[in-house]
Amino acid sequence: MDKLMKEVDRFRDERDWRQFHGEKDLAVSISLEAAELLELFQWNTSEETVENSREDIKDELADVLIYSMMLASNLDFNLEEIILNKLEKNNEKYPVDESRGSKKKYNDLKGEKYDKT
Repeated sequence: MDKLMKEVDRFRDERDWRQFHGEKDLAVSISLEAAELLELFQWNTSEETVENSREDIKDELADVLIYSMMLASNLDFNLEEIILNKLEKNNEKYPVDESRGSKKKYNDLKGEKYDKT
């Protein structure tokens, strides 16, 4: 992942675009690109969109990931570390024995370890 982060940074820095990529702007861009990804699925079933728009899905997903990586770079976040930390938190919220095969949110699982606030 470090090699990929360096490639994203190289691309941006060669164009002197970091000056335009403040944290707020990158967060906005992530949301906008995620909306473009979502728009591909509008009015279609998942199957239809995947069948007819695979390349567009790849491009929009890549945009979301690239902007996310730029934000992580700006903030000196180690992507592997923050992802593993979040998975650890999710593991606590969603114990396998309570969440397997369920779409319930963590506060609706039978253990109810977390408040809804």
